[in-house]
Amino acid sequence: MTPAFELHRNARGRLDCTLPDGTRHESVVPVRPFPLSAPTEGLSLVGGDGHEVLWIDRLDAVPQPQRARIEEELAAREFVPVLERLISVSTFSTPSTWTVQTDRGATQFVLKGEEDIRRLDGGALLITDANGVSYRVRDRLGLDRHSRRLIERFL
Repeated sequence: MTPAFELHRNARGRLDCTLPDGTRHESVVPVRPFPLSAPTEGLSLVGGDGHEVLWIDRLDAVPQPQRARIEEELAAREFVPVLERLISVSTFSTPSTWTVQTDRGATQFVLKGEEDIRRLDGGALLITDANGVSYRVRDRLGLDRHSRRLIERFL
């Protein structure tokens, strides 16, 4: 069970946490231990000193507006575009330039090596480009035929 707590934005736009005993922690940051495989299970509020202030078992058990503030903060921290369609690749060897359509628009990135494609549970993939940006494929078998064929060449 998650203890009652309050979250407020301070003058600098950071989250401050007040625990049930009245202890106030400034500039806390929500951190998910498993953001891709278990995004709603387990969340830590970490203080400015790097120590855990509060552990939350399930995000969906947190009442509003605290949950809304946590989700807003996480969205700003966890930028992982979803790859919806693979348009083209420059070559089937690496490094190669990929032209893709994501949930945030069309883009190009460089894949350094096949080891930068990680398989996740449920047919999902996590592709990390040469700049360290990660792209998520929710279900590689759910992609269109052209995209599946291109991706299979790298798996």
